[in-house]
Formats: sequence, structure tokens, C-alpha cells
Amino acid sequence: MSVVTGPDGRDRCAWVGDDPEYRRYHDEEWGHPLRGDRPLFEKMSLEGFQAGLSWITILRKRPAFRTAFAGFDPAVVARFDEGDVERLMADAGIVRNRAKILATIDNARIVAEMPEGALDALMWAYAPDAMGRPRPRTFADLPATTPESDALSRDLKKRGFRFVGSTTMYALMQSSGLVDDHLVGCWRATS
Repeated sequence: MSVVTGPDGRDRCAWVGDDPEYRRYHDEEWGHPLRGDRPLFEKMSLEGFQAGLSWITILRKRPAFRTAFAGFDPAVVARFDEGDVERLMADAGIVRNRAKILATIDNARIVAEMPEGALDALMWAYAPDAMGRPRPRTFADLPATTPESDALSRDLKKRGFRFVGSTTMYALMQSSGLVDDHLVGCWRATS
């Protein structure tokens, strides 16, 4: 089954299931073009925290993540110190993984050193051309990685970013609208 019908009668990608938060996320965020260094830094950070977990876990913890990480303002997070790391490790509202916390802080330092708009430009430079790309019909049609996510991951790693593997970057590309992977039959599919 590629789509499910929600209580409002709309057909959505089947991964939404019957969870209201997933439904809201699917309808209002997933696949919408996301622009700006801060929003993309947030998405990159949350996708990194998601590695090995379900996205709904991260989505439900997102308000606590935003509070804990100063709204994902790279300039502020870049100044976090060991006291902040210990504060974050004690925060039950977020995923308490030291390696991911340290990577987020280090990634913020890299973004803070980049010119304004550079992270946005970098990520969007790897958005594939949608022309001629067939809309996926089933989950089996959705790749875990693509040549573009491989290249974005390599570029970010070369710059020192961590928790930016190709699978994580493809998930970011989907969620940030660099690709549109709404399945055929989903009300959000644009073509």
C-alpha cells in the first residue's frame, strides 16, 4: 500500500499511518522547500540525532531540542562549552547521546564560520533536477541514498561535519524539499 486515507479523507504517503503528528508533519513540512542556514542547520542536526531511531521520536522531542539548542542558532550553539554538554546530557527531553551532541556543537562551529547563506547554497547545490524523474509509486521506489546525497555527504565530511552520512543526507533532502518523494496518489504530490 503506497497511500493511506486519513480521517479528513485525504490520501497520504502510507508512512504517515494514523499518527496525528506525522500527518501534520507530512502535510505542512515534509517535502516543502526549506531555505536558510538556521533552518537547514536544525534539520541537519535533528536528522543526525535521528540516526538509529525513528523520526517520530525526534519529531516529538523537537520542541525540547529547540529549547536545549538555543533555537539551533549556529552562532549560539558554536559557543557551547563542556558545561553545556553536561546540561544537554542531563536533559531527558532530548536524545542524550554525547557523540551526537558534540557533533552538533562542532557542526555549529563550522556553520558559524561560513558566510551567511553558505550552508543553504551548499545544500541546495546538490538538489537533483526533478525534470524527468518519475514520481515514486511505492516505498520500494524510494532510495536510501542517491548520487546527490552521496556527493553532499562527501562535501560536508570534507568540511569537517559529522553525522552527515549519505542516508542521513537523503532523509534531509526529502524532508527539506530538495527532492519531492511524495508517492503517486498522495494529495501532496505535485505532479
